[in-house]
Amino acid sequence: MSALGADGRLIDTHCHLDMLQYPVADALQDAARAGLAGVITVGIDAASSRRAVELAESYAAAPEGVAVWATVGLHPHDALRWDDALAAELRQLAGTPRVVAIGECGLDYYRDLSPRDAQVQAFVAQLDLARQLGKPVVVHVREAADDALTLLAAHGDGLTIVLHCFSAPPALAECVERGYLVSFAGNVTYKNAADLRAAARAVPDELLLLETDAPFLTPVPYRGRTNMPGLVVHTAALVAEVRGQDGRELADLTSRNAARVFRLEGA
Repeated sequence: MSALGADGRLIDTHCHLDMLQYPVADALQDAARAGLAGVITVGIDAASSRRAVELAESYAAAPEGVAVWATVGLHPHDALRWDDALAAELRQLAGTPRVVAIGECGLDYYRDLSPRDAQVQAFVAQLDLARQLGKPVVVHVREAADDALTLLAAHGDGLTIVLHCFSAPPALAECVERGYLVSFAGNVTYKNAADLRAAARAVPDELLLLETDAPFLTPVPYRGRTNMPGLVVHTAALVAEVRGQDGRELADLTSRNAARVFRLEGA
């Protein structure tokens, strides 16, 4: 895939193939028909990180027309599970060739399923791990932008930061100034998401990514159904429209960004 992203095909930079209530091979076939070149399936704990690596290795040659890569990490919902054993396992998994980032990790003060001090500890530890391994970091932030930006300033300097499912439009200018990648999911298409659409319009070309977060955040016009990687085309169409870009131009732009940021070519 040396020309990855050069033919108008999209990359879903964040999905959870292991959570789909649908055969992965079928989902990838649908994605190929929709015009995708690749997907990144994301780990949120030890089990899902192992599964993400297995899927990425199984579909490395893109037999369905869509290549799969993986991330490994611990979601803030499960931050209390962080310990030396998990850190060692994630380090080992991250050493496999198809793993392109650490995460999803970060802070979630909306659900607060783990104590906030535990979330901070697990987040900082994963930032440190990414630095040691030279990997980008996929960051989850929900109603915790101030604390997340403070921690990233203290522990993320020099790291490639990807703000998954961007949800902090008031902080966009600061994120752009720091050079963080800003990724938009299907919720940018929702009727009440004018602030996200404004953010999508304002993000510089080189910092823009697209994702599904499948099986969550299904875009309009399929909202209410289970999300699938192939439905990223609807998010792409909306983002292209608000940015005044041609759909193929937007696909090329975002897939080239993904290939650069996650070093997908030759992975």
